[in-house]
Amino acid sequence: MYKKILALLFLVVLACTGCGKSEDELVVNNLSDIIVRGKIIVGVKTDAYPFGYIDNKGNYAGYDVALGKLIAKGLLGDESKISFVPVTASDRVMKLYSGDVDMLIATMSVTPKRQEILDFSHSYYTAGQALLVKKGSNIKSLKNLSGKRVIIVYGSTAENSLRAAVPNVGIIGYKTYPAAYQALKAGKADAIISDDSILLGFSLNDDSVKLLPKRYSKEPYSIAFRKGDESKDLIKEVNSIIETETRNGNLRRIQKSMGIR
Repeated sequence: MYKKILALLFLVVLACTGCGKSEDELVVNNLSDIIVRGKIIVGVKTDAYPFGYIDNKGNYAGYDVALGKLIAKGLLGDESKISFVPVTASDRVMKLYSGDVDMLIATMSVTPKRQEILDFSHSYYTAGQALLVKKGSNIKSLKNLSGKRVIIVYGSTAENSLRAAVPNVGIIGYKTYPAAYQALKAGKADAIISDDSILLGFSLNDDSVKLLPKRYSKEPYSIAFRKGDESKDLIKEVNSIIETETRNGNLRRIQKSMGIR
């Protein structure tokens, strides 16, 4: 399955290099070319509060955005030398391989299948799959989902683990987290399963929903790059920045400031 996806991605790259972008505008993962360009281009989510969202002033905000600025400062000496491109769980890999972005900082967990087509940095956060339900729901854990309807977001890792744990569950898919959340509120399903880091944002802002305490996986979030030798120098520098910002406590301080556990 993932080999077919990789073949498709290469076809997309070939198509995109011939139309729509000049040679100077093509996005590359070669570190020296990024330095010459003078900015990094990062794909981030805008529907995953508090990791990636648009604030009330229309600016990109969230933990992933803050990390992107730290990387821009570490690579180019200035946190403002960065451009953000909105991505979703379902289109982020395509945008990376089409050359729209240099890297993805987009609540992306590392899995063996993803490692077949992507290269990853060190982990910068560990999430876990959890359930979001309406307050007062009888659902307390996965075992209560038998015969129920549960929402997943396309492109996330939740669907496979849910089907394995609850074979007779009814799965409803949505492209974005806000659409999934609104469907839960409208009673179209009994729960949402996704990373706790994303579901946390809804529970922080809405007393009518509840994030259940149980975690069903460990999801290490990492920065994703196009797979290949061209990415190696860039990944090495990004890993160094993550290590430095972890040691000096900056990443933890950013997490705490945003209500992230």
